[in-house]
Amino acid sequence: MNTVKFNKKNALIIAHRGLSGIETENTNSAFVAAGNRSYFGIETDIHVTADEKFVVIHDETTKRVSNVTINVEETTYEKVRAVKLNNICRYDLGGVCKNDARGDIIIPNLEEYVGICRKYEKKCVLELKNRFEKKHIKKLVDELKSLDYIENIIFISFSFENMTDLRELLPEAKLQYLVSDYNKKVLERLNKYSLDLDIEYTELTEKVIEEVHKNGHLINCWTVDNKEDAERLALWGVDYITTNILE
Repeated sequence: MNTVKFNKKNALIIAHRGLSGIETENTNSAFVAAGNRSYFGIETDIHVTADEKFVVIHDETTKRVSNVTINVEETTYEKVRAVKLNNICRYDLGGVCKNDARGDIIIPNLEEYVGICRKYEKKCVLELKNRFEKKHIKKLVDELKSLDYIENIIFISFSFENMTDLRELLPEAKLQYLVSDYNKKVLERLNKYSLDLDIEYTELTEKVIEEVHKNGHLINCWTVDNKEDAERLALWGVDYITTNILE
């Protein structure tokens, strides 16, 4: 299996949950696979464990990606890290995807993810899942500063409150507000807090792209796995395309 190449024009390409079309999503192997290719950035999702550690996983529980089911935010870091993830593929493009637990695939922590992005000189596109408490946002920022890579991080979240808390702490950071649809309220929020837009790609039109750009904001879109869709969006002038398999 390999990525699907397309004419990206000037769009920058983000590997969604790492190269999740080939490797198990949100794992170090998926991040390394993306690092070894031409991606501009590597996207991932973080949660806070019961003992206030940051771990990388999309869902609130491990049910979909493991034979063990725990709620990550209600479980200690040590127990989260003990879970063995399945050797699965989100998108079967001709390869064999097995649902068997592998001892070498575990839930990454924040330092591992950032370290891989640094090694391969990729931007971190870091999604805060759910609403973070302010103390956890402060702790996250402090940890990222200690890793000396914070200037290469793009923060994203569906929680507008996460965005405003981050903006207060990081006046110059790149923040992308995640939304499922576009409206005037969204644009007002982008303008007021100097946010960029991260939107479901099916909601984009040339008119929306023109309006958002006219107001001085960049546009990321998710999750684009069809070559023709991606090429159309690139032609329309989106700034970033987030994908599981395209390159």
